[in-house]
Amino acid sequence: MKPEIHPNYRKVVFMDTSVGTKFLSGSTLHSDETIEWEDGNTYPLIKVDVSSDSHPFYTGRQKFADAGGRVDRFKKKYNLK
Repeated sequence: MKPEIHPNYRKVVFMDTSVGTKFLSGSTLHSDETIEWEDGNTYPLIKVDVSSDSHPFYTGRQKFADAGGRVDRFKKKYNLK
């Protein structure tokens, strides 16, 4: 790789602001905020609105649209049987 053209890849802590969970991962994102992690080291802190701990798809709280209802509304709209 050419030197000085790639972003700095390092470990950062992501914090889900909606539920407060934190996880350590690698990233090229930059942040001025830092946090001390469980291992005693200080890492940059990246705040996110949604993660797998709060997203309805992963938590099982997602509502599924009724496929039959959409078909019935289409048929009714265009007078199909």
